[in-house]
Parts: sequence; C-alpha cells; structure tokens
Amino acid sequence: MITVVTGNKNKAAEVAAFFAGIAEVTHVDFTCIEPQADTVEEIARAKAEQAYAALNVPLIVDDTGLFIDALSGFPGPYAAYVQDTIRNAGVLRLMNGVADRRARFATAVAYADESGVRVFSGTVEGEITTAERGTEGFGYDPIFAVGVSTLAEMSMEEKNSLSHRARALAAFREWYITSR
Repeated sequence: MITVVTGNKNKAAEVAAFFAGIAEVTHVDFTCIEPQADTVEEIARAKAEQAYAALNVPLIVDDTGLFIDALSGFPGPYAAYVQDTIRNAGVLRLMNGVADRRARFATAVAYADESGVRVFSGTVEGEITTAERGTEGFGYDPIFAVGVSTLAEMSMEEKNSLSHRARALAAFREWYITSR
C-alpha cells in the first residue's frame, strides 16, 4: 500500500491512476509546513520527514516547481504560492509580450518509511501559452504546453505518460517494485 500525503485531491487521483494494478493507494489530507528551499528535492524531503514523524506510516509526498526561463526561473519552488496568489492569469500577465516562453516543470517525489527518505525526480520541458486552454488537470496545466497541447488538453492517461510528476513517479514505481 502507498499512502499519498497531500491536501490536493487531484494529485492523489493522479498517483492512484499511475499505480492502478500495481499497488493500492490511500490518500491522507495532511498539511505539511513547507520549508523555504531552493530545490523541489529539498522541500519534498523535508515534507516527507515531517509527515512520517506525524503519521508513522510509509508514505509519499511531492513538491513541484515551475521554472520559466524569461522570468529567471520564477516562480521556481514557490509555484504553489504563486498559483494561490496570482493564479494563471497573473502568470500570463507577467509573460505578456515576452517572446521566450520556454519553461519546465520539476517534481520531486519523496518516499519515507522506517529506513529513511528516498527522493525521485522528474522534469518536463514545455512553454507557457498566451491563454488558458483545456479543462482537464489542475494548477498550471491550462497554460503549460508540451508540443501543441497544454497539459489541461490531455487526458489523464496522456498526461501521465509524459508529465514531470509521471517521470518522478515512474522512478519511484521502478524502485518500489524492485525493492519489495
């Protein structure tokens, strides 16, 4: 069994879909105090340590950052705060008139159990669109395009075949299967 610790039910659903037929996934809505750090790996590790100390069950947490080249990597590991405050519309305003729209998502999945914490990372390159497109997904998905489609224009299966979170989860899944 894999316990996913997140306040975001959409993330929990993505993880459950990713592990369908491999492992049972449970969701615990537990809010970690998010440390300020420069990398998503550092943040995920700290959150996993915190959640494991509180819940004492093997679990995973993740942290995701959005790094926009033209904005010197902003919002980076503070993507959740930026999403909560200025949302997609604010990011699009910041990018108004900017030609270089390259960006990348980076996710770190941290697994904690009695033996410690292991961190698995994944990234996906893309670009910030000029307008929101699509109705699937959540967060920045409507403004982040990989190829011709935004993540919000993709089905969960399509998104889970190429996203940053899918790549980090694939690394975790490979380790999880072989370590059991």
